[in-house]
Amino acid sequence: TIITNSSHNSEMENKTERITVDKEELRKRLTPMQYQVTQEAATERPFTGCYNKHYEKGIYQCIVCHQDLFSSDTKYDSGCGWPAFNDVLDKGKVTLHRDASIPERIRTEVRCARCNAHMGHVFEDGPKPTRKRYCINSAAIEFISADQLNKGVVTTANVNTASPIAQQ
Repeated sequence: TIITNSSHNSEMENKTERITVDKEELRKRLTPMQYQVTQEAATERPFTGCYNKHYEKGIYQCIVCHQDLFSSDTKYDSGCGWPAFNDVLDKGKVTLHRDASIPERIRTEVRCARCNAHMGHVFEDGPKPTRKRYCINSAAIEFISADQLNKGVVTTANVNTASPIAQQ
């Protein structure tokens, strides 16, 4: 069951169509790690994710709703053990939330603005010009290569309506 509603993220000043995904459908479609990361805000161990040292040209999408989130053009090796980006593809694609789950280390959590999936965290120690380091779990994203994009592979603009998470 999918529920859509319009949401406004005042911090980003952009509107994003919100969707709600059936958790049981997600459990069937995602790996246990993907589910734990995106739905329970877990974090994969550093240096274990498939996209940590991945530098092919393309787009990184939310594994849950396939929204385009990050470009390979903003990906860099931060040495942190997770894929790092210095910016989002477009403002409004993610929402930022205060994360006090570790009281001695307050962080800013990054979530997909469309489906509210946990992506990772953002820090203020990245490279110029943004000084941001979006530290993202590989389990929360999927990669679409530039070659696939040129061949018309699914992106946010043409989400597969047969998918259990697509808008209805």
